[in-house]
Amino acid sequence: TGYYGDGLNAIIVFAACFLPDSSRTDYNYVMENLFLYVISTLELMVAEDYMIVYLNGATPRRRMPGLGWMKKCYLMIDRRLRKNLKSFIIVHPSWFIRTILAVTRPFISSKFSSKIQYVNTLAELHEMIPMEYVNIPDSIVKHDEEKCIKRRMRTSCLSNDPEMTSVEQE
Repeated sequence: TGYYGDGLNAIIVFAACFLPDSSRTDYNYVMENLFLYVISTLELMVAEDYMIVYLNGATPRRRMPGLGWMKKCYLMIDRRLRKNLKSFIIVHPSWFIRTILAVTRPFISSKFSSKIQYVNTLAELHEMIPMEYVNIPDSIVKHDEEKCIKRRMRTSCLSNDPEMTSVEQE
């Protein structure tokens, strides 16, 4: 959690990699109480505009919240909090997250949908918000570095591939 801008608007960082494993016997209880904690914290912190940064990288599927839980969260957030949310940034979005949001888009308000932004790297996130106020867990930083290395290797391999070079020249 941190703040940005002259009005000290809140930046809420939510790292999915720290969510409980869905195989826990008390999973529903833990998730219910986690949501209530998050909402009560938001209500205390948010007086004006705020943004949520959802760190999805380095999160195994069994730790990602389910569609039902996310829908319940959205419906329980009061109008003031939904209205003051300026941006919901999803860092390292997986195909699963993109699919869920695409499927649910018709059921959520267009105003909320327009606030969702996908960011593929921490460098892109840094261009959007002041990172000195955002604490990124080490596992997310490592995940980002590995993705960037893989991306550079793919780009490098494509530019060194004679077939790709000849296609580019045509």
